[in-house]
Amino acid sequence: MDKSFFSGIVPPIAVPIDENEHLDEARLRKHVDFVIDGGVSGILAFGSNGEFYMQEEDEQEEILSVIMDQVKGRVPVYMGVGEIRTKKCVRLAQMGLKHGVKAVSVLQPMFLKPSADELYTHFATIADSLDGTPMILYNNPGRTGYGIPQDVVERLAHEKENVIGMKDSSGDVTQTEEFVRRNRDVGFRVMCGKDTLIFAGLSVGAVGAVCCTANFLPELVCSIYDKFMAGDLKGSLEAQFVLNPIRLQMDKSSFPVATKDLANILGHEVGKPYLPSKPSTEAQKEGLREVLRKYGYLK
Repeated sequence: MDKSFFSGIVPPIAVPIDENEHLDEARLRKHVDFVIDGGVSGILAFGSNGEFYMQEEDEQEEILSVIMDQVKGRVPVYMGVGEIRTKKCVRLAQMGLKHGVKAVSVLQPMFLKPSADELYTHFATIADSLDGTPMILYNNPGRTGYGIPQDVVERLAHEKENVIGMKDSSGDVTQTEEFVRRNRDVGFRVMCGKDTLIFAGLSVGAVGAVCCTANFLPELVCSIYDKFMAGDLKGSLEAQFVLNPIRLQMDKSSFPVATKDLANILGHEVGKPYLPSKPSTEAQKEGLREVLRKYGYLK
């Protein structure tokens, strides 16, 4: 199975909504073009910064349909699935297949604390339902309360041919490195999920990164990957050092509103977050503007 498409910089695409929390189709289409023109290697629909946990199934289908139509095969589109119940994950994954996504990305179930066997069964059941379409594991312990164990990842990578890789948002470079090392014999591909660790992840064998900051500074984020792959390690690290203070400033806002705040500040209108989330306070927005000014992204 070809796994090479799973590489580079992939934004969890922000979803523009209007004042009634309905999809703003025109702005979504414009935003898709913006990130592709900025050099991204793919688009993740319904990532954490895509606010998937706020959307009903019919809303997700509308959003996915617009994304697929606007992308028109220019880059791979991945569909994120993050529900608790296995059966619902399978249903959503089938929606993705119907619309022609390149791969399905599956987050470990929130709220629960499953055993290793339960977690394996959850992922394996979804993988088996995909009829050979690639599946990607999404390890996000910060949002789910626990990580996907190395043994579970290794078993899935070696037993399920279509489980081709993962996004690791643990923020632990040793974890990322071990996901790479333990599964490299089957060509398992790992992407970093922390914007501040793109360079570090690439250095231990990751093939790219899923980055919320690529929603508003795609060229900067892509330059970290592009320079690294071209052998310009110094340039790649310098680009990482420019990105880091911008990304760290975002943590002063409630999750995940700063992604939309920064896109809006830079003129890429994506609207407000879904309630109960609200845009950052004016004081925090000024902090975001200040760090953008410092690095020349805002006058």
